[in-house]
Amino acid sequence: MNMQEYIDEAEQSLLHTYNRYQIVIEKGKGVYLYDTDGIKYLDFVSGIAVFALGYGNKEYNDALKAQIDKVIHTSNYYYNMPAIRAAKKLKEVSGMDRVFFTNSGAEAVEGAIKAARKYAYLKDGTTDHEIIAMEHSFHGRTFGALSVTGTPKYREPFEPMIGNVRFARMNDLASVEELINDRTCAIILETVQGEGGLVPATEEFLKGVKALCEERDILLILDEIQCGMGRTGHMFAWQRYGVKPDIMTTAKALGCGVPVGAFLMTEKVAANSLAAGDHGTTYGGNPLACAAVEKVLDLFGENHIIENVREVAPYLEQRLEELKEKYDCITERRGTGLMQGLVFDCPVRDVIERALENGLLLINAGADILRFVPPLIISKENVDEMIEILESCIEPSEED
Repeated sequence: MNMQEYIDEAEQSLLHTYNRYQIVIEKGKGVYLYDTDGIKYLDFVSGIAVFALGYGNKEYNDALKAQIDKVIHTSNYYYNMPAIRAAKKLKEVSGMDRVFFTNSGAEAVEGAIKAARKYAYLKDGTTDHEIIAMEHSFHGRTFGALSVTGTPKYREPFEPMIGNVRFARMNDLASVEELINDRTCAIILETVQGEGGLVPATEEFLKGVKALCEERDILLILDEIQCGMGRTGHMFAWQRYGVKPDIMTTAKALGCGVPVGAFLMTEKVAANSLAAGDHGTTYGGNPLACAAVEKVLDLFGENHIIENVREVAPYLEQRLEELKEKYDCITERRGTGLMQGLVFDCPVRDVIERALENGLLLINAGADILRFVPPLIISKENVDEMIEILESCIEPSEED
């Protein structure tokens, strides 16, 4: 089959919930992907901030192959060594106390919501507690995660949601204070909004929200699914501010391609929320997924991944700022670390498609924002290569 035949077959077999770009990816190496025709693409998407280590990392691949030859799945009726080791290492890098492994980021958010509601229920025995989330946020597509996602177009076709969720404005502490009442049990936000436009929380806002939570015994849930795992130059973005959450969610680069997520909590929350029988998952924390987590955390240290982000990210910011100054159609650069965005004065899909035709993979974050979330192993030379291709794709739109 040629590439078009694969695409035609997919359109006959797969549920059409994605407007996919018209290529079929076959393999990857380093920071490049290759389609079934052998065409090479510089990847500034990394599976939507997943493949932090790049493609074809031998040590990572060998660790998974070795685990496959031992055991892939056992269920949570039994302990398994990879889960024990992965949880210990995840606690060490996060400073959190308890870990629950899930299959995805959305499931991690589901668990975080349940933990927060159970915590409040055990305090007063009522079930009418409220959660404050942020406008323009994105937490996932399952019902609970969608209920705290602050983009109405994602929620409206599926309403009613789980209820008792109210939305404040990111980086507007007064808007949070206005919504807090005696029924508020948790405040959830992305430390850096991803789908909502690459908007980092300000230090003042995050510390202000944390203070409100401590005053009223409200749980602070920080969603680090996209912005965590080294992408901002810290293992988790909240560590930059020193604002520790009560519950944290993580996924994406946690497994670097193997579907795995987790929600973590402090000992105080763990001792006063979910108990045996309250929550579970068949696949979560299985040996294969946790072997991936364990190896990813090892390789982050051995390969100095965070140090590379801190070295390359300022250069990426500089080159993106140069584009903003050069082209009138670019109005703003946003983001932090290797999680960057360029805001255009028009939709960016044509730019993305031209980039694809020229061997560069990019995605958007909203109709008018180009998003840059490359593998965390990229070099300054990769940044230059990306900028050169991107410029050739912006110039036609300038002429249009």
